[in-house]
Amino acid sequence: MDWHATTILSVRRGDRVALGGDGQVTLGTTVMKADAVKVRKLLDGQVLTGFAGSAADGFALLERFESKLRDYPNNIPRAATELAKLWRTDRMLRRLEAVLIVVDARHSLLLSGSGDVIQPSDGILATGSGGPYALAAARALSAHSGLSATEIVREALQIAAGIDIYTNGHLTVEELKCAT
Repeated sequence: MDWHATTILSVRRGDRVALGGDGQVTLGTTVMKADAVKVRKLLDGQVLTGFAGSAADGFALLERFESKLRDYPNNIPRAATELAKLWRTDRMLRRLEAVLIVVDARHSLLLSGSGDVIQPSDGILATGSGGPYALAAARALSAHSGLSATEIVREALQIAAGIDIYTNGHLTVEELKCAT
C-alpha cells in the first residue's frame, strides 16, 4: 500500500505499552490540518487504538472494532480476528482504506483490510506513510537506550516527522500499564 496519511507507532517496554500518532491531515500535496487526533481510548481506557489511512474509513473501522470488543470483552485477539473477517468479506468494508493498531495490557495487534492480524515478536508496531521510519527508530531506541515506552514513541515519531512529508510533530501519545 502507498500510504500518504499519517504515522502510528506502538512500543511495548517493561510494564508499559504506548501508542502514538501524529496530527497531520493531507489532501494531495496540501496539509489541511495539523492537529488531528488519530489515537483513541476504547473500553473505558483499557484498549488503545490508532489508525492510518482515510479518516472516515479509520473512524468507521474504530466503531466496528469497538462493537467487536463489546462482543468479546477482554479478548482483543478475538475481537480483532472477527473484525478482520468482517472487513475482508463485507462488500462495503472491503473498500475501506485504513490500517488499525490496537493494544491492551497483554496484546499489540495490527489489522488490515486484507485480513491481516499481526502481533509483533518484539512488541513494536508501526503503520502509515512514516511507519517504516518510526519502526526503525523505535527498534534502535529500544535496543540502545533506557527510554520508556512513551519516550521511545515520542522520539521515534519525531524522527519520522523529520523524514516523511506526510507526518508532522504534533503528537498524541497514550500509555497503558501492562499485565504482569
